[in-house]
Amino acid sequence: MNDSLKKIKRATLPYPFEAYSYIVSPLSEDDGGGFLITIPDLPGFMSDGETIEEAIENGRDAFQATISALTDMGREIPKPSFRAGDVNLPNASGKFITRVPKSLHAQLTLRAKQEGVSLNTLVLSFLASGMSRREEELPDKSGVNF
Repeated sequence: MNDSLKKIKRATLPYPFEAYSYIVSPLSEDDGGGFLITIPDLPGFMSDGETIEEAIENGRDAFQATISALTDMGREIPKPSFRAGDVNLPNASGKFITRVPKSLHAQLTLRAKQEGVSLNTLVLSFLASGMSRREEELPDKSGVNF
């Protein structure tokens, strides 16, 4: 057993899971298949499951863990505010293509292999982590909460 792991006390939820809008997206076979659930009001939050129902149920558990971790770190819990119908998101299909230098592609591919995940999963986790950090550093002046 690793003695360096910190036990986090289960926090009281200031808002229920149902108060937040979530997005469930299919995962490609390269990413293991199934479905991914994210909550735009909680940057970096994600969970998955074999079915949509399982992704939502696993999302409930991940939601409790996320709120508990944020509480333990003394961070503010974002209020539920995102509503998919409130924002015009043209072409927000969940897929985009980007070109990167070959050297970066090679580094990402190696890192994904080392971590035992697909390249898509690795890049998604980096993007989510970066979005979370950026949101903590810079206030969003657009009025759109992501």
